[in-house]
Amino acid sequence: MHESQAELVLHSSDARGVHQICLNQPDAFNVLSSEAMRQLQEVLDAIAKDEQARVVVISAKGRAFCAGHDLREMRASPSLDYYKTLFHQCSRMMMRVQRLPVPVIAVVDGIATAAGCQLVAMCDLAVASQTSKFAVSGVNLGLFCATPSVALSRNLSRKAAFEMLVTGEFISAEQALVKGLVNAVVASDQLGGSCDAYVNSILAKPRTAVAIGKKLFYEQLEQPIEAAYVNAENAMACNMMDESALEGVQAFIDKRKPAWKS
Repeated sequence: MHESQAELVLHSSDARGVHQICLNQPDAFNVLSSEAMRQLQEVLDAIAKDEQARVVVISAKGRAFCAGHDLREMRASPSLDYYKTLFHQCSRMMMRVQRLPVPVIAVVDGIATAAGCQLVAMCDLAVASQTSKFAVSGVNLGLFCATPSVALSRNLSRKAAFEMLVTGEFISAEQALVKGLVNAVVASDQLGGSCDAYVNSILAKPRTAVAIGKKLFYEQLEQPIEAAYVNAENAMACNMMDESALEGVQAFIDKRKPAWKS
């Protein structure tokens, strides 16, 4: 196993191409300070260049998954230019999660608030413990969670997302499951097994098909339906020309398991 350790973000990967990212500020509720975001961006950028990467798992140490931005850091620099730079840094990091060619799974065991809730929403899949809670609570401080609203409104229904944003109230893990923020809710000691089930399912599929699919999935969501179909048609045609798809279809015809190279 390859492993590198930073102060605020831990990163390791194994021979299967599974990358583990762990937020490592348990005493500070894993806040997204400028430095934490810089380190997370650095790790994500490195994974993007790793052609052997297959899946990314983001978890956290301590009682919180992530409590959002570092409010003390923000309050210490009351400058419009600083705030624009800070929020752009966060948006860039969030978009890197979506633009990775491999699925990203959030494993939540504790609270996920504001930009922390945004990070969960930006991950492709999410599993949460039964005691986890979620909120976009900036409005309680007079600061509407505008950037988290972008991710939240693309996961939840409009009214459910707006309710969270305008009330700032916490929702339970079960409510998050019903609203579409997470995929599964399990006991804390079952989080690893639940995540592994997704990881193993993804690893059993060709990397190329998953990469093409993830890219198309998010692109078409932002397009009018006719343009989305044109995009999807092209994606499927290109995917079909890949040797993994040709092998998969032939295996189905031959009534055997595919012999994929990856």
